[in-house]
Formats: sequence, structure tokens, C-alpha cells
Amino acid sequence: MIALDVLRVDSLVSYLIAVVAPALDAILPVVPSETAVITLGVATAGSADPRIALLVACSAVGAFLGDNLCYLLGRRFEPWIERRFFRSEKGARRRDWAERSLERYGMPLIIVCRFIPGGRTAVMLCCGIVGYQRRRFVIATAIAGAIWASYSFFIGRLGGKAFADKPWAGLLLALGLTLAVSAVIEAVRRIRSARARRRAAAPEPPAAPEPPRDREASGRTS
Repeated sequence: MIALDVLRVDSLVSYLIAVVAPALDAILPVVPSETAVITLGVATAGSADPRIALLVACSAVGAFLGDNLCYLLGRRFEPWIERRFFRSEKGARRRDWAERSLERYGMPLIIVCRFIPGGRTAVMLCCGIVGYQRRRFVIATAIAGAIWASYSFFIGRLGGKAFADKPWAGLLLALGLTLAVSAVIEAVRRIRSARARRRAAAPEPPAAPEPPRDREASGRTS
């Protein structure tokens, strides 16, 4: 990993990382975009330079570009995307979850999914595959990128300020906080999914019997 003292607010490397890592992470999840942005927050925690806002904006733009790249790939190269990301049993389950959740929640899911482990790539690709309305997708990903970049950078600065003399300890703290938040979100998602499956599997209550017809009314009509 690049030494933290290289990631200054006036370093071109910082801005390249802020844009490139979130953009590539959407389609290549091995690129640790959240770790990269958190690291930028830790490295600049002691600075009050207004250009920090530009770093956050670059991170948001990178996330936005990556999300929309996923959309285009899913829309134009569906067969290849199917083989590359959804061929395995786990991938198929992830796609099924993404499509069901997208149909149910729409834009809120697009905003929240980047905080769900493995959720961002599956949802963004599925948006392209199913032809989700492009205008709504662009709005949702713009909002999501801004929220995610601000959150990740804030967590990094929080860790950096807590351990100003030990930036690596601050980085570990920030990453630990992020993992804890992701674990809570994933736990809530699994609980909600389990409840939904139980409700779907529950037998329907029997229909109420028809009330007996009034004999007098029956006699008058005969």
C-alpha cells in the first residue's frame, strides 16, 4: 500500500486514487475502493485544507462512473455478464436477490446497496440487464456516490484524528468501524429476507364458510 505520507491533499496521486479506485471497484470488486477512500481520510485527518472537499467530490464522481459503467455493461453485454458474474449458484442467488429487491424498493435500493457486501455490483449490473429507467438510475447513483464518499472519508478522518500520532492505528480503527456497519446492515438484510421467505411459505388461511341462507327468505322466493 502507498505510504500514508504520500496521500496529501496536494498530491496528484490522491486525486487519481479517489477517482480510479471507486470506478474500477464496481466491475472489479478486488479493487478496495472503500479502503482507498478511508485511507485518504486518515492521511488528511490533520489538514483543514478546503481541497479536501475536492477529494470527496472526486471519490463521489468515481463511484458514479463505476455504477454507470456497470449499467452499460449489463445493458449491452448481458450474455457475457451472465457468464462472468452470475453463472455460479452463489451468483445466481445474488442476482435473484438483486432483481427482487430492485422491483420492490427501486431507487432506495440503488442508494443503499453499496453498503451491503457484494450488493453494489449485483444491483448495478441487474439494473442494466432489466433495463431500469436510466434517468432514475442516474439520479440514484449520483446521490449514492455523494453519500458513500462523504461517509467513507468521514470514517477515515475520525480514525485519523483519534490516532493522530499513529495513522496506521487510525486506519485500522476506521476499517473496523466500516466492517461493523456493513455487518449490521448485512444482518438486518438477512433477517428481513428470512422473514419474507417464512411469510411466503406460510399456508394461506382457509376461506370462511358461506353463511347459511335464511329459510324464510328461501321459501318466499320459491
